[in-house]
Amino acid sequence: MGLAQAGAAEIERHLKSEQPKVLAMGTGRVLRACVDELRTVDCPQHKIVAMLGNMALDGSASPYDVVVRMAEHTNAKHYPMPLPVLPRSIEEKDQLHAQQNIRANLKLAKNADVTFVGIGSLGEKSPLHIDGFVDADELKELQDLGAVGEMISWVYDKNGQLLECTVNQRVASTPLITNTNKEIYAIAAGEEKVLAILGAVRSNMISGLITNEYTAERLLSID
Repeated sequence: MGLAQAGAAEIERHLKSEQPKVLAMGTGRVLRACVDELRTVDCPQHKIVAMLGNMALDGSASPYDVVVRMAEHTNAKHYPMPLPVLPRSIEEKDQLHAQQNIRANLKLAKNADVTFVGIGSLGEKSPLHIDGFVDADELKELQDLGAVGEMISWVYDKNGQLLECTVNQRVASTPLITNTNKEIYAIAAGEEKVLAILGAVRSNMISGLITNEYTAERLLSID
C-alpha cells in the first residue's frame, strides 16, 4: 500500500464513525494525495476544520489546501481558515486571530478528535520556500538555527524542539499539543524528509506516524 493510500485508510476509519467527530487537517502535497484517494462517503455528522490558512503574503492560494476537497468527498461541514500562513508581523497575526470566526476555527481545531498533518523538510525542497511562504534569506536563517522540518509551518530542530525564530513568532497555525484524548497523525516519507520526520517523532507534537517501510528503516538506523 502506498503512502497516500495508507493515509486515506486511516482518515476513512475516522469518517466511518457514526458518532460526530471533528477532524483537523493540515495542508500540503501528501495530505492532498491522501484526500484524493478517499472514497466518496456521506457523513454530514462530522466537521472538518483547517489547522492553518493557505495564503501567501501576495494573496495567492496554495493548490494543496485539503479541507474543501475533503468536504467534497464526504458531505461534511467544513471550516477553512481564511488567513495567510505567515502574517507580516506578530501584531498582524494577533489582529487576525482576534476575529470572531478565526477564533472559533482555532478553538475547533485545537479540540479536534483527530488531526492529520504533513511534514515538510527545511532543505532545498522546502515547501515553505517553494510555495512562497519564506524567501531564500529566511530559509537560510532557519537552516543556520538548526531547523530540519516543519509541521503546519511550526519549525523545529532534529530533537523536535520548536525554534525561537521569526517564523514561529509569526505563524498563524493552530499549535500542535498532544494529550491523552487527542490523536495527531503525521503522514510523510522519503529520504529528503528523514531528519524532519525524526524531529517530528522526537517532539511532543504528534502521537502517531504514517510512513513507508524504507523511511521507517532509515529512522530506526539513526542513533
